[in-house]
Amino acid sequence: MNAVSRRDRLGGPPVRPAGTEAAVDAGVGSRLPTADEVATMRSTGTLVVRGFFSAAETAALIAWTGEVAAAPEVAGGQMVYHEDSLLEPGRRVVQRIEDFCPHHPGMDEVSRRGALSRWLAALMGGETVLFKDKINFKYPGGAGFAAHQDQAAGWTAYAPVFVTALVTIDPATISNGCLEIAAAPRVRGLIGAEWTPLPEEALGLVAVPTEPGDVIFFDSFVAHASKANLTASQRRVLYLTYNLAAEGDHRRRYFEEKRAAFPPDIERRPGESYVFRV
Repeated sequence: MNAVSRRDRLGGPPVRPAGTEAAVDAGVGSRLPTADEVATMRSTGTLVVRGFFSAAETAALIAWTGEVAAAPEVAGGQMVYHEDSLLEPGRRVVQRIEDFCPHHPGMDEVSRRGALSRWLAALMGGETVLFKDKINFKYPGGAGFAAHQDQAAGWTAYAPVFVTALVTIDPATISNGCLEIAAAPRVRGLIGAEWTPLPEEALGLVAVPTEPGDVIFFDSFVAHASKANLTASQRRVLYLTYNLAAEGDHRRRYFEEKRAAFPPDIERRPGESYVFRV
C-alpha cells in the first residue's frame, strides 16, 4: 500500500510526498508512478492521482472538450448520444460523445502519446493501446449510471482486462454525480452477468470527488456507479480506456460494432428502438 490509506485513495484530500512542490506545479503526470503507486493499482485496481495535469494542460483539456461538444453531428463522425433531461421535461441534452480522437488532434495526442500512456505502461506492466475514448457530459439534468463493471459490457471479446483513466474536466462533486467506486474486496472477474447492472447494496460504494486535472485510474473489474446531476453545474469527465498492446489493437473493431448495434442518435433509423444496457 502506498502513502495514502484506502479512504484517502478513494475520497480524501491529496497526500503528496515532501519536496515535490515543483513536480506538482508541472503536473504529477510529468513524472512516472512510484513503486508504491504501481503496487496500489495492482492490489486494488484503483489509483487516484490528484493534480495529474498542470494548470495549463487542464485549461487546454477544458477548451478541447468544448470544441468536441461544439462540433457538428454528422453521420460517420464522432458518436454523439443524447438523453432526456431530468430537470426540464421534453428537453434533450448531450449525454456523451465517443470516438472523437480521430477528429481532434489535441485530444488524440493526449490520449495516445503523453503522460497518460507513460503511466498506463507502468501501471499495466507493458505498452498499451487506446481502446475507447468517451466524454460523459452529465449536464444539469443528466442521469446517473447504475453500478457495473466495464468488463461486463462484452469487453472480454476484445481483451482480458482494461484500465480506464478518468480525467476530470469540471469539478466532480457528490452533489453533481461524481464517480463512486466499490469499497468491497478486490475482484479480478465478473461478479454478475454480462450486460446487467449490479445490485449496489453489497458494493459499499464510496464517492470520489475530484477537481479539474485530477485522474482516477481503475481497471475493468472495479465496480463503479454515479448519481444524477440535479444541480445547475455541468460535470464533464473524460474517460480513456486502454489495453495491453500485446493483446491487440481493437479500437476500430469495437467502435464499428458499437456503431452498428447502438448507433449515435443521428444515425438511428426511424421507428427502431435502441436500448442502452451498461
